[in-house]
Amino acid sequence: MRDSDIHAVVSEVKKTIRRWKEPVLGVVARETRDPFRILIACLLSLRTKDQTTDEASQRLFQLANTPESMRSLSIRAIEKAIYPVGFYKNKAKQIRGICQSLLRDFGGRVPDTIEELLTLKGVGRKTANLVVTVGYRKPGICVDIHVHRISNRWGYVQTRTPEETERALRQKLPATYWITFNDWLVPFGQHLCRPVSPFCSQCPVSQYCKRVGVRTCR
Repeated sequence: MRDSDIHAVVSEVKKTIRRWKEPVLGVVARETRDPFRILIACLLSLRTKDQTTDEASQRLFQLANTPESMRSLSIRAIEKAIYPVGFYKNKAKQIRGICQSLLRDFGGRVPDTIEELLTLKGVGRKTANLVVTVGYRKPGICVDIHVHRISNRWGYVQTRTPEETERALRQKLPATYWITFNDWLVPFGQHLCRPVSPFCSQCPVSQYCKRVGVRTCR
């Protein structure tokens, strides 16, 4: 894939994903624009299906939707609200700990820089970038496993880890696509450009894709 192809590829991906349900994090961001809710929903979404994340987020936010009110909940109450998200016991402890840190170190406000967000225990670069870009509309590129896999499969980058992919994309992806690149590639990767045996015969960008690492396809 040539660097100049990215504009045509993005255009096709955007049209293709309209047929599928919007990812839950996109819904939370669009409906609230609340960095705290985006932060917590992102933590809940890790290794968890969208439907489960959506339901757990709604139950939890009905109980508490600020760092102060969340900290007042017991870990057991948080566990009960977010079950059955993946690793719900660990996530309940992380959420309460993050709320304590927000109140102690940031006056109850979710920080708006990646560096500060990374000081919160349990927050990685994917989550930090998501909060910064979607919660604060500041430049950043959220790279999850879909963005990492697809960018490499296309041949747009040649990297080994999501962190390397983020750095590579910062060097070459047009800035106008930064904030929403993850929003587009997540549903594209979930439904069409799957990890194993992707639907290449149905793919609108197959002419640009180098199919790096693809052994079988449909």
